[in-house]
Amino acid sequence: MVSPTDQDRLYFPATERNRGPIGDALVEILPQQGSVLEIASGSGEHAVTFQRRFPGVLWQASDPDADHCKSINAWIEHECLGAQMPQALQLDVLERPWPLPEPVSVELKAIVAINLVHIAPWICSQSLVRQASESLPIGGRLILYGPYRRNGFHTSSSNEAFDQSLRERNTLWGVRDLGDVEKICSDVNLKSMHVQELPANNLMISFSKSVCPNR
Repeated sequence: MVSPTDQDRLYFPATERNRGPIGDALVEILPQQGSVLEIASGSGEHAVTFQRRFPGVLWQASDPDADHCKSINAWIEHECLGAQMPQALQLDVLERPWPLPEPVSVELKAIVAINLVHIAPWICSQSLVRQASESLPIGGRLILYGPYRRNGFHTSSSNEAFDQSLRERNTLWGVRDLGDVEKICSDVNLKSMHVQELPANNLMISFSKSVCPNR
């Protein structure tokens, strides 16, 4: 008989394709210790993969969707990571302030968002950046993965088609311009943008917290 936990596990095809390259890129920028908060973790497949790959950090997965949180917790149990990895946090990026548990907030070193910026209204990116700046310590990093335009232009015809399909699904979604993301980060002292090119015309971009955010 399939247990309820197994039934709760969701599978996102893109996760299996991109978790290797994303993990390889994270090797260069993740801290070796401390906590990492993942925003919009979806199924939880990325979260358990990276918790196992980076055992020195505490990986806190989160998502606003209750079913996604159930899936994350089911994956944690399936991968026998319960003693190492906290349960999913039901967190809406627009909620202020973020309800972070103390073990996560005290040791927070990085915030990661995979495929959020383009599949959400721009206000979600603005809230993510603002609250990341408020939550991260000096030197902490905000890490974003997904497709981006550069200097107003798509980097490939496939990204252009993807952007059109996103906007047809929701007029508030879409592939964002890298300069716009850099601007909202710089405004709250998330600077020193680092760009890594990944497969399928995706980018891993990261920013370092330079000083306390402007109030």
